[in-house]
Amino acid sequence: MAPMPLREARFTRPLPDGRLECSGCPRACRLRDGQPGACGARMRRGESVALLDYGRTSGLCVDPIEKKPLYHFLPGTRTLSFGTRGCTLACRFCQNWHMSRPRATVPLEPTSPEAIAEAAVRAGCASVAFTYNEPVVFAEFAIDVARACRARGVRTVAVTNGWVEGEARHALFGAMDAANVDLKALDDGYYRQLCAGSLAPVLGTLRHLRRETAVWVEVTNLLLSGENDEPDACARLAAWVARELGPHVPVHFTAFRPAHRLQDRPPTPAASLTAARSRAIGEGLRHVYTGNVSDPEGSATRCHSCGQALVERMGFRVVRDRLGAGGSCPRCGTSCAGVWA
Repeated sequence: MAPMPLREARFTRPLPDGRLECSGCPRACRLRDGQPGACGARMRRGESVALLDYGRTSGLCVDPIEKKPLYHFLPGTRTLSFGTRGCTLACRFCQNWHMSRPRATVPLEPTSPEAIAEAAVRAGCASVAFTYNEPVVFAEFAIDVARACRARGVRTVAVTNGWVEGEARHALFGAMDAANVDLKALDDGYYRQLCAGSLAPVLGTLRHLRRETAVWVEVTNLLLSGENDEPDACARLAAWVARELGPHVPVHFTAFRPAHRLQDRPPTPAASLTAARSRAIGEGLRHVYTGNVSDPEGSATRCHSCGQALVERMGFRVVRDRLGAGGSCPRCGTSCAGVWA
């Protein structure tokens, strides 16, 4: 397939000094002709901002939906994962840095929204996941893919850092069925020092998703030893989720692996994840999970009323699903929040 001609970005506005402001993310790059945005996925070309990677993908892969991670959205089904390159943030610990950097050299293959949707159908996938790099930077492409998927009965998932505001936030998540939002810490200093971003837009995205959309939401918190893994920090994050989003929203505490600019840091100890999970449950969250470690208890979905194991997992594989109709507990009949097959 020949590469598509460059598409024009939707989220821009002209400035009095002749520059164009990209409003795709809170960085709001102000671009002169020929200047790329900080994300590396958008560039000023004449009187518009061009989408450099529309209609191109860094790869397609069939994954279990649990890998995103989403545990309460069609568990046991497969999702077609794809991404492009670039990101709105610049996390020093990025696990996918070879795709997310502005000058990433990962090869991209031409494709189309219809081709991706058809590939998902052929592979027997219940959903398509926008992942690997930040979907906000290719939001226009993701929205068109979501439209093609919806026409074929395929659902869509955003795996996102949530660092987006305004029209771009409404448009992107208005096309999604589920989202896993990476809430890196409940600390603006952490975002500024380690991610070159800020906390407020992420919290705004989470509130928007929960209060203004029907998107199923789960939250991931990557624990980095010595930075955001203190029990009190995990408890504060859990308390915020319980208060602002609701106690039924699942939270995943996941282990850091040395990567990118923090290769000298140790992996997160399993004990830190277990402690974070315990504190989060103590703050009232009903469904708290551990990730990037082998922990059958930390990956099992239990009834919040009677404790019955509803979905048991081994790694990313569902090994037992006891959910009744509509996600009900077979023991006590309590409904478990989620989107069930």
